Amino acid sequence: MQRFSNTVIGFLNLFTLLASIPIIAGGLWMAKSSATCENFFQAPLLVIGFVVLVISLAGFIGACFNVAWAMWVYLFVMLLLIGTLMGLTLFGYVVTGPGGGVAVPGRVYKEYHLENYSEWLRKRVLDPQYWESIRSCIVGSSRTCAKIAYWTPFDYLQGDMTPVQSGCCKPPTSCNYNVETVSVTVTGQEPDCYRWSNAAGVLCYECESCKAGVLESVRSDWRKLSVLNIVVLVFLIGIYSIGCCAFRNTKRAGSDYPYGENRMSKVRPRWDFHLWRWLHHRRHQLY
Repeated sequence: MQRFSNTVIGFLNLFTLLASIPIIAGGLWMAKSSATCENFFQAPLLVIGFVVLVISLAGFIGACFNVAWAMWVYLFVMLLLIGTLMGLTLFGYVVTGPGGGVAVPGRVYKEYHLENYSEWLRKRVLDPQYWESIRSCIVGSSRTCAKIAYWTPFDYLQGDMTPVQSGCCKPPTSCNYNVETVSVTVTGQEPDCYRWSNAAGVLCYECESCKAGVLESVRSDWRKLSVLNIVVLVFLIGIYSIGCCAFRNTKRAGSDYPYGENRMSKVRPRWDFHLWRWLHHRRHQLY
């Protein structure tokens, strides 16, 4: 039973070692693609893939071949990974706390306002370089605004939209337009009403409502990811506990006294033991 923890750690790390290969392959494949949406996730995929590969390889070698230094590296990196994941989870809950959509009277969809989100998220999305990559991703996606391009006024009353569609593919509902020519005359009050254009490549991609819709999607995904992170944390802590037992077994196997062998060394008797034994022998001789 003392080797059970090593066997469990070995099988678990063999599984994660094989799982890291498609993760790395996916990141390398995205590096060759020109699509902005895919390149956006390239670096995180590669980092996660290589970290999982190194941890799994060290844990597999250490547990199956009784290599103590490999198990030490495995446990050390695992501890860093657990701490990092805890920090990211807490940070995610703090940053994504504010937000949410505002109900529109008579509509199924909601609208989103940039000032409702945390300052950290607003700074990220207001960065021109960062927003340009997101904007290119939205424009290049054929599924974002194509679904509602041919909606009738009745469809706007009955249909639902994603946060990005609500913020980027239409002007705010409060805007009032007088469409008499191809150009659009704006009579609304909100600044986003002036940024809207019915041109397919413009729409409301520069509106604050579009940036707020992107933040709402990020917020929703981040909340779901935080729940998954908690499950993963519990799983990693369990593996780390088993790994500590495997590390102890690995150190024991590498010592001069394998598990189960008596480690008592021979003790040289002191001088008084020999004196007591001689006196006891003489006593029996006299009697």
